[in-house]
Amino acid sequence: MPTNPTKAIAAPTAAKFGTWRTPVVVIGFGCLIAALAFGPRSSLGFFLAPLSNANHWGRDVFAFALAVQNLLWGVAQPIAGSIADRYGAVRVLSIGALLYALGLVLMAYSTNAAMLDLTAGALIGFGLAGCTFPIVLAAFGKILPPEWRSTAFGLGTAAGSFGQFLFSPLAVLLIDKVGWQHGLVVFGVIVLAVLPASLALASPALEETKTASQSLRQALGEALGHRSYVLLMLGFFTCGFQLAFITVHLPAYLADRGVASEVGGQTLAAIGLFNIIGSLAAGWLGDRMPKRYLLSLLYFGRAAAILAFIAFPITQLSCILFGAAMGLMWLSTVPPTNGIIVVMFGTRWLAMLSGVTFFSHQVGGFLGVWLGGIAFDRTGSYDLVWWLAILFGVLSALINLPIVEKPVPRPEPLPA
Repeated sequence: MPTNPTKAIAAPTAAKFGTWRTPVVVIGFGCLIAALAFGPRSSLGFFLAPLSNANHWGRDVFAFALAVQNLLWGVAQPIAGSIADRYGAVRVLSIGALLYALGLVLMAYSTNAAMLDLTAGALIGFGLAGCTFPIVLAAFGKILPPEWRSTAFGLGTAAGSFGQFLFSPLAVLLIDKVGWQHGLVVFGVIVLAVLPASLALASPALEETKTASQSLRQALGEALGHRSYVLLMLGFFTCGFQLAFITVHLPAYLADRGVASEVGGQTLAAIGLFNIIGSLAAGWLGDRMPKRYLLSLLYFGRAAAILAFIAFPITQLSCILFGAAMGLMWLSTVPPTNGIIVVMFGTRWLAMLSGVTFFSHQVGGFLGVWLGGIAFDRTGSYDLVWWLAILFGVLSALINLPIVEKPVPRPEPLPA
């Protein structure tokens, strides 16, 4: 019986890691990085009100800085991915963590809008491109044997959700006990733990990577000319729009309705907690059903959950239920999205191609955060953006259905 060629490539490479870098260790440290990197970023919305009040800003100033963060994160992600594809993940993770930590610390002392755009926007945005789950998941795809990949994608995504679950109440606690400035400094110090953890993701490139003749430009042209990849990117735009808007503006949205700040923390924590379940389930389901159908169900489910949330009175119970429902679908789009990219194009340029897809995600995030701030300052309400989030969810559910989950046709190499 012929062996799986992918497994034949991956197995010898795994043996080169060293005795301590087993698949379990690689996944464990990768998940730790995902949690440490995604947690502080997902809880920045709790700093909107105190930072804006301290500097006498409207919400649009903070919203624009985080919109810039999302956009620059997306712009830098393909670049960080291509560097990781060429030179390994450790360098990219380390530089990203340093920029991220510096941005958090300097954000605490930003007293004008330009400084906030530089720190919360540019430094954190570029830092996130280097040390969050797109780089971690791409490293999993290259390092781990094929039979581990789908599960590892789910675990790495779930770890980011656990970071949100952990850091959301921690942000509320730090703001209450030591103040918002010291809270940001503490977050910056915590992010530096990514540096030693990244060593577990050091590995030689797969033989598949070394011998592949396809250049970066060829890989990018092939992907952007592929209809299914473009549809995948368009659908991922909605994911960024919804997530960024809710992460940044939900605490303020609830406070405007007289809901205690602790409930906002509990809601975002519920999102993080339940997305652990959702991400693991998405990784498991990705091996058992067409990934495009899974994505379609997730986007439609998000639209339904948002509609139910804004249609009923806001209470502590409705907030927690909304957090639980959204949590099941929060980052669950990531494992099937990365899985489809691997199916279509393989792992050679996985970090770069997933980074390009993530750019679409972050353009959506930029618009979600920015429009949220503009809509509130001009109308006193977030209603317009809530309805856009519902509309985009339905459209993305439809966009993902025609995706073809097959390897791209490539000419066979000529025999020597």
